[in-house]
Parts: sequence; structure tokens; C-alpha cells
Amino acid sequence: MKLNGLRVFRSIALFAFACLSTALAGQTAPMASPSTSQSAPNSSASSSAPAQAEFTLSPEKYRQAVEYSRAKYTHYFVNQFYAIVVLLLVLAWKLGPRFRNWAERASRRRFVQVLIYAPLLLLAVDLLTAPSDIWDQWLERKFGLSVQGWGSWTGDWFKNQIITLIVGTILVWILYAVIRRSPRRWWFYFWLASLPVLTFVVFVAPVVIEPMFFKFEPLQPKNPELVAAIEKVVQRGGMNIPPDRMFEMNASSKLTGLDASVQGFGGSKRVVVWDTTLAKATIPETLFVFGHEMGHYVLLHIPKELAIDALILLVLCYLGFRLANAILGRWGSAWGIRELGDLASLPVLLLLLSVLTFLASPAFNTVSRYFEHEADRYGLEVIHGLVPDANQVAAQYFQMSSALNLADPNPSPFIVFWFFDHPSRPQRIRFVSTYDPWVAGRSPRYVK
Repeated sequence: MKLNGLRVFRSIALFAFACLSTALAGQTAPMASPSTSQSAPNSSASSSAPAQAEFTLSPEKYRQAVEYSRAKYTHYFVNQFYAIVVLLLVLAWKLGPRFRNWAERASRRRFVQVLIYAPLLLLAVDLLTAPSDIWDQWLERKFGLSVQGWGSWTGDWFKNQIITLIVGTILVWILYAVIRRSPRRWWFYFWLASLPVLTFVVFVAPVVIEPMFFKFEPLQPKNPELVAAIEKVVQRGGMNIPPDRMFEMNASSKLTGLDASVQGFGGSKRVVVWDTTLAKATIPETLFVFGHEMGHYVLLHIPKELAIDALILLVLCYLGFRLANAILGRWGSAWGIRELGDLASLPVLLLLLSVLTFLASPAFNTVSRYFEHEADRYGLEVIHGLVPDANQVAAQYFQMSSALNLADPNPSPFIVFWFFDHPSRPQRIRFVSTYDPWVAGRSPRYVK
């Protein structure tokens, strides 16, 4: 249940900076065996009886979960290494100088040169890294987490490239404009100028970008009971989201996962519930997922995490600045690069920031895990009294979703530290099963 706006921000930022693939519509925790009965919540308080506190899987599911998890970890680390190899090949083949020469012959205007050079270079890198994207989709299909056909997937892949090429070209133009204007402080000015661009992408993603990949319909006509229940949770959390801002997304056309979220901010804020959730989850379970997502907004996780991520990116930009000049001084002439302000230096900057963002992954993920944990806490507190046996409901949701999503039943501390942007499923199940400040007469942290 990752913050959707942050997915867009971080994914596009890292693609533009480090040639990593984007995931505009990320997959979140799907559930196991369908439960079509939808019981309405009542006003009973949660039971003080302990809920399921341990993550358990059948022997067959356990085997599949371990196999899938190992395959995903392998894919992740191989993908990082492969991206670095691709950028080294781009430098060895001197694609940067070749595209730069084409751009300079076409026009003497810097802006036009960037319009020619940036899409060529970024698209070349993206095509070379496409096997990694194909491998990822193959894994999702092999283990039943994606039902999307290859034709549909290819169409989405091209849409994704168009979006990232547009954003990437804008950022490349900003980058080289500030490098030429301020060779010593470009890393700071570029970071500063790129923030409004990336924030704008976060704002428009729910209303412009995500509808390019999924169909959205008003939620109320088909699910008035759920809308009424969500409105109670929204009111208790002090938010104001009218029914005409609540939508159903046809995730089942491509995914087997379940999700419900609050997306966007300001004028783009909306509630989105996947149709798979409506088909498989009970209303209380959906309310917990929604309460978790609402917690990100009420607790200001989005601006906080945006700010922290931006500060980490600032540090990476500075380190890239310090390393780029040294690298170009030693190998620049061999690669056909004139200077840092030369457009042909872009693969060097992408290579540096690809390595740096990979090394910074634990920092990004540590921040994310903390906010996700607090959102779980908020989700339990905001549905307390609206959903009976809230602890049990949350534990059942995580148990079923973990089984269907083949969550790692016992990840190592290193894997959690480096790879996980959420707490592990065993950790989440133990927490939601045992968190009950009311039974001890203590005040909840967020929702009084």
C-alpha cells in the first residue's frame, strides 16, 4: 500500500536521474482466496481478544512464496548491475557524442539540440534495458500476480516511455542550462529547479497519467454501501472527500492484487478502490486498507516523504557533481566528451547517479518503512469503533493478501534493510494483531 504520488515522484525522478524503470501504477498487496460476502461495519468496539499474531502459509504456498521472493531479489540486484553495464556500453560505443553531433548539425539553438539529443539518448538506454522490464513481467505472469497479456503490456510500456521521455527531456534541458550558467553550483540549482516539475507530475498523475493505464468509474452507483462506510471513516479522520471524488479502478484487467487508496492532493485528491478489492474483500477489510492510505494524508506523510526524498536526491546530486569532473578528467576524451557542459556527458551523470541511487536505496526504504508502519497504526485507530474486531480484520487482510501475493514468509534482516519499502508481512501481522491501546486504558496516538 505504497503512497501513489510518491511512487510517481520517486520512480520518475530515479528514471530521469539514473535510467531506472518507472512504475506509475505499482502493484500492492493482493489477497488470497476470494471472500465475496461483504458485511457492513457496525459501531461495536474492537474486541480485546488477541487476533492471529503469526504469518502462516500452507506448505505449497510457502514453497511458492520462497521461490518467488528469491526470484524477485535476484531480479532486483541483477537489474541494478545490468543498468550500470548498459550505461558503460553507451559510453564505450560513444552514443552520446554521436547523438550530440546529430543535434548540433540540426540546429545551433541549445533548446532544439536538447529536444533532439535527450529523447534519443534516453530511448536508447531504455531499449537496451527493456529485457529487464520483460523479465519482471514474465515473473509476475509466471507466479500469477499479473494477468496482463503481452500485447497490452507492450502498449503500456510504450506509454510509460512517452511519459518518462517528456519528463526526462524537460529535466535534461534544465540540467544543462544550469550547468552552463553555474558550473560550480549546478547540482544545487538543478535540484531546486526540478522539484516543481516532479511535484507537478505527482499532482496530475491521478487525473492524467493513471487513466492512461486503467479505467476509472464512479464508485457510488455500484457500491453505495461501501461509499457510505468510507464516508464515516473520512469524517472520523477529519478529511473532506465527497462521493463524486470516489472511483473504482478496473485493476482486474491486468493485476490480481487488491488496493484502496487516497490519491493526489488539492484539486486532484480522490478515493480509488480497485475492482479486485470489491470482488474479494469484505467492507471492513477494505475500510482498513483505506484507513491506512488515509493515514498517509492525515499524518502528512506525502509532503514529509517528498521532502526527505528530495534531500537525499540533493546529496546524490552533490556527490555526482564531485565525482563527474574527476571521471571526465580521466576518461572524458576517450569517450568523446568535451566537458561537463557537453550534452554527451549525460551518460556519465546517469551512470554516477544510477550507482548512487542504488547505494541510497536503504535510506529511501527505511524512511518509507517507518511511514508505512505509522499508516498501519492510523488505519487501526481510525476504524476502531466503526469495524468490529478491527485487529482481527487487519490481520486477516494481511494474512490473505500475503498468501496471494506470495510475500516472503521469513526475509533476512539484510533483505528487509535493502529491499523492503514496507515492513515485512510477519512484522505487520504481529503489529496489527497486538496493537490495542484501548484495552490498557491508554490513548491512541493519532485518532482520539
